[in-house]
Amino acid sequence: MLVFLDTEYTDTLRRDLISIGMIGEDGQQELYAERSDYRSEWCNSFTRAAVLPLLGKAGPALNRQQLAVLLAAWFAILPRSVTIACDCHTDWELLIGAMSSEAPTNLSGRYDLSCLIDSPVFHQAAVRYSARCGLWHHALYKARAQRYGWLAWQDSQK
Repeated sequence: MLVFLDTEYTDTLRRDLISIGMIGEDGQQELYAERSDYRSEWCNSFTRAAVLPLLGKAGPALNRQQLAVLLAAWFAILPRSVTIACDCHTDWELLIGAMSSEAPTNLSGRYDLSCLIDSPVFHQAAVRYSARCGLWHHALYKARAQRYGWLAWQDSQK
């Protein structure tokens, strides 16, 4: 199973996970969580302006340990083999870091979406989704947009 991942974080140099969004290839399994204990002093001006205003609308934020428990429980209900699809290695690193001790046994690896970003079909589908929902820098909406882009790209390959 392919699971699309996006994260929002404090800064490219001093990275601390702020939020994480994932959605399964079939659109059925979805996870979104925000951290309560990220290092706010590390946030750059872009993050303060574009990411932080989108937080707090999806329920209570979780601390680092609560997020690790949530991720373990979510992966436990997924199929035997899960491949994470993301367009940035940083997203992958932040996911692995958020899981604390060890990766789930069903996590089989990473599919790099960065090679598809320049594909007009992928890009246009992702942009259409993002424009429709209006949330360009929200982890779950970005994961959903990547899923739409990937599905459109897959359809174009038939």
